[in-house]
Amino acid sequence: MKEILKIITSKIEPNFIFFLFLSQLLNKKFIFIYLIIHLFNYLSMKYTGVIFDFNGTLFWDTELHNKAWRVLLDKNNLRISDEEMFRRFHGKNNRSILSEMFQGALSVEEILLKGLEKERIYQQLCVQSGLTLAPGATEYIELLADQGIAYTIATSSGKENLDFYFEHLGLSRWFEYDKVVYDDGHIACKPAPDIYLKAITVINRKPSEVIVFEDAIAGIQAAENANAGRIIIVDSNDYDYSSWNWNYQKIKNFNEIQ
Repeated sequence: MKEILKIITSKIEPNFIFFLFLSQLLNKKFIFIYLIIHLFNYLSMKYTGVIFDFNGTLFWDTELHNKAWRVLLDKNNLRISDEEMFRRFHGKNNRSILSEMFQGALSVEEILLKGLEKERIYQQLCVQSGLTLAPGATEYIELLADQGIAYTIATSSGKENLDFYFEHLGLSRWFEYDKVVYDDGHIACKPAPDIYLKAITVINRKPSEVIVFEDAIAGIQAAENANAGRIIIVDSNDYDYSSWNWNYQKIKNFNEIQ
């Protein structure tokens, strides 16, 4: 009984604990059995959808992005540290990043061209370094599929990178291309909730039913703004999140999920 109560107190709402305690106090075994059945149904059904950010979450490529940005910045006599890149730009789309980097001095066409130039450099770096998904990711995704849990990707990457990932990582093995939400030029940049709200709609779930995996500050804020039921931080960059006062689980391997 103590072990059961320990599990319940870590997983379930206080009012449920109260009724369970009441059933024991009254020695009503049928109530206790009903509550245990309800508990397991609750735990299995509370989260019925999963949305993955991609860069830095399913694919640990932050350093490759940083290298590509540094090449582009050097050509334009600009300097930004990796720490500043992570804090200010990580998780955002190229339009937002380039507009801020160049302080609004670029035209729409210039932003497009520089963004494509950066992604060409980035893709070359990916091929040179080899592409693999995050530790434990494939096993976890296959578990979701076996359990019938809906899932998809919501990424700030554009179509040029999405196509690249599907080709070089074989994402069609686990994901339906048409259900992936990406930066198509019409979705507000994180931390706006739009990309997650669209992904939640794509998998036909309510925000409270969905777990979001994120690594970037802007992405975590976007998931919060979308009222995701649970947020799990994928700490792929050894970043110190403590200043943000978040109490979310942090993982370095998808087999660590509790």
